[in-house]
Amino acid sequence: MSRFALFKLAASACFLVALPTFATDKARTLDTFDTATGWAAIHTDDVSATLRPMPGRVGQAICLAYDFNGVSGAASIRKTLPIDYPDGFALSFDVRGHMPPNTLQLKLVDDSGDNVWWFQQPHFVPTGTWTTVQATSRQVEFAWGPVKDRALRHTRDIEFVVYAEAQPGQAANRGEVCFDNLRLTPRKPEAVAVPLPTPNAVFESRARQVRRGLYPRGFSGEQSYWTIVGVDGGSRDSALLSEDGAVEIARGGFSIEPFLVSGGKLITWADVTTTQSLRDRYLPMPSVRWATGGLTLDTTVFAQGPAGASRLLLSYRVANDSDTARDVTLALATRPFQVNPPTQFLNAPGGTSPIHDLAWDGRALTINGARKVVPLQATTAFVASASAPNALGERLDAGERPSMKAIHDAAGFAQGALLYDLHVPAHGHVDLGVVVPVKQGDVVDVPADAGTWLAAQADAVAAVWHEKLDRVDMTVPSTAQPIVDTMKSGVAQMLMSRDGPALQPGTRSYARTWVRDGAMMLEGLLRTGHEDVASAFIRWYAPHQFSSGKVPCCVDARGSDPVPENDSHGELIFSVAELWRYTHDRGTVDALWPHVEKAVTYMDTLRASERQPARLRNADRPLYGLMPASISHEGYSTKPMHSYWDDFWALKGYDDAVELAAALGRADKVPAYTASRDQFRGDLHASIEAAVKARGIDFIPGSAELGDFDATSTTIALSPGGEQARLPKALVERTFERYWQGFVARRDGQVAWEDYTPYEVRTIATFVRLGWRDRVNDLIAFFFADRRPAAWNQWAEVVGRDPRKPRFVGDMPHAWIASDFVRSALDLFAYDREADGSMVLAAGVQPGWLEGEGIAIRDLRTPYGRLGYTLVAKGAQVTLTITQPIHPPGGLILSLPSGETKIPPNASTFKATL
Repeated sequence: MSRFALFKLAASACFLVALPTFATDKARTLDTFDTATGWAAIHTDDVSATLRPMPGRVGQAICLAYDFNGVSGAASIRKTLPIDYPDGFALSFDVRGHMPPNTLQLKLVDDSGDNVWWFQQPHFVPTGTWTTVQATSRQVEFAWGPVKDRALRHTRDIEFVVYAEAQPGQAANRGEVCFDNLRLTPRKPEAVAVPLPTPNAVFESRARQVRRGLYPRGFSGEQSYWTIVGVDGGSRDSALLSEDGAVEIARGGFSIEPFLVSGGKLITWADVTTTQSLRDRYLPMPSVRWATGGLTLDTTVFAQGPAGASRLLLSYRVANDSDTARDVTLALATRPFQVNPPTQFLNAPGGTSPIHDLAWDGRALTINGARKVVPLQATTAFVASASAPNALGERLDAGERPSMKAIHDAAGFAQGALLYDLHVPAHGHVDLGVVVPVKQGDVVDVPADAGTWLAAQADAVAAVWHEKLDRVDMTVPSTAQPIVDTMKSGVAQMLMSRDGPALQPGTRSYARTWVRDGAMMLEGLLRTGHEDVASAFIRWYAPHQFSSGKVPCCVDARGSDPVPENDSHGELIFSVAELWRYTHDRGTVDALWPHVEKAVTYMDTLRASERQPARLRNADRPLYGLMPASISHEGYSTKPMHSYWDDFWALKGYDDAVELAAALGRADKVPAYTASRDQFRGDLHASIEAAVKARGIDFIPGSAELGDFDATSTTIALSPGGEQARLPKALVERTFERYWQGFVARRDGQVAWEDYTPYEVRTIATFVRLGWRDRVNDLIAFFFADRRPAAWNQWAEVVGRDPRKPRFVGDMPHAWIASDFVRSALDLFAYDREADGSMVLAAGVQPGWLEGEGIAIRDLRTPYGRLGYTLVAKGAQVTLTITQPIHPPGGLILSLPSGETKIPPNASTFKATL
């Protein structure tokens, strides 16, 4: 036996001897809290936290007093307390105190400090007397960290955390929580109670036992898709329309799902051919069409009114394409299911939505006493059923009509349906509709002619959206029309996803405001004529800055999120500068200037913390002078890294701070900001060079320590970073050439892949800037094939190769991804090139688009005014006509396959070779 093998055997023997033994069901006290020794109060930015002793249940206890001071975050007590765990156990502790509802967390941290397990109790309110909280081995979950083996065996530190929840009316969030008697009780694993099945699991099981179509697609083991319906700024009241025609009336709310009965047979989404559409190809007024046996059902949904007091209108057209009249029943079922499916778990878990009470008074259906559905025509009947023994879908499928006026179901699984018995003439149709107001007290006047009224309301809503989405006019050939339509839909998605002034990437999973998402949406909105929205956003976000100057990565109803993400500071400055470039609104930007100053000071502090001279001489050389490690890049969420994403944003922030200081007459700041920028730029470029050398790579990595490939992240260096001309050309081109080769292999099926995030659409803009026009169309074609459904002009955050394999997909549509496409689509026609101050025209326009009538652009917003031009090709000659001139410092550049040509100053017409 080798010495290495003997060593392993000896080490194993020592390990076996060292294993602790546990007496089953015998509690072991881990800490009595009789002394505060070892315990420390911890808090996040701008939160207050202190400790004090008090009498405990036995002996003494420790109390944590906290005040969130209007921000989000956490207050906690922490101690180094090594614990070994048996396979099964119960951790328990005693608690008392007084505070509003917040999440109580028990965190367990391993020896590395990187891996965390936790137990959480949301909406926890302690009582004034001691109670015991218990967390079993089935309830303690792995939270985060890079470890592969996530079994809980040993931890070093323990932490009791009060994590902020949103308070009603933004009430003060302060209180005190006391802890005593931390105990560990070993249990046989099989003796640890198994949690009861969730409602989602119950209905997924039931869906497997009945025919496909009686339950929504998401409960039937299939990925489902949907889109949002709402008004500008009305995110919190937005609805979802599924690809199959079900409507979720509000976030986390119940759905209204159509069924047809014809010839005694119940027709569901699984029994028809389904297609989707948007009004006028791009307006956020979606429709779903069912077609079967000469019958069609069109479900169209739109919203009208002001944010916070809007109305949802659902229009149904039952049409008969046959030569004989048909008797058909339309059932509009109110069901305890969200359109957001069970696979969605983040922030707004999908699946069921409890319905305890349904009440029908002949004029309106009231759900849970809180929302009403008002039909615009007389119904034939109202039917309803609890879930047991058979739910309403099964009963309708069996031909039953359980008519009633009201139903109560303690389980929350009640279902009801408005029935319409229709006589549909040959080659005719019947129009029906319902209105769902946001405000319960909103009076809905039922019109005499519902069909005519619905059409008029739809026309009015369409006119509102046309005004918002047509501020930039683009005339292109039919082959390029989907690009323009998807761009305009993307603007609508950003507007509908915002909550008042707060730009948000989504309305369910991502119904929060990240400054990174907001900064990129802000750029797209400025370029498409929504200066008011962009201004409102940054004026709302900037005051959430912490007292230190730190810019929160995210803001929600709880306040400013303290998680350090070091791209945030540059993104705030960029947003202010971008608003200045497009509006020159001196009053607004002057008011925002103090936030710029504080952000620059904070960035100076951050990068100084990474400029230790010792790093210049060791393996940490690539880390020298960068922004500190953070999790702003979601790929590093398990362990913070020095992400170049952070650094390119920080550099852009420094650049823009210099520009703003000069523009606003802050001459005293220009030298210091310039020095900081130049020093940071030097450190960043040296870091990239050192990382490339250390890792033996020939591309710009995603992070300094990993040397990982992440071209989607690196795009930010070019736009909006503007650093393309300063980076080594060969390194930049090799980075995106490698991306292109991987893209081709994926597209052509040469490599296996499971899913991807369509943030990749921003590579379109990168390829335009690299002059790779011939590759742009291939990118667009690939990404467009993954719009689901294609006619709704949208992407989810995650796209799977198998479109029906259930998975978490994030929000659909995802407004940040929409902004990436909006920016890329606009760049095809014109982009502002920082290197020479020029505006580059048509760098992404395909030669085939210029045939015939060519293309025409009007009212495209730029930092130099509104731009308009036409471009037409006849044979090999191209004619450019400037219809709305602008005067960037570097002039106008026409980019054609033949090369770039500078347009003579003041020329209105210019001819060139294609």
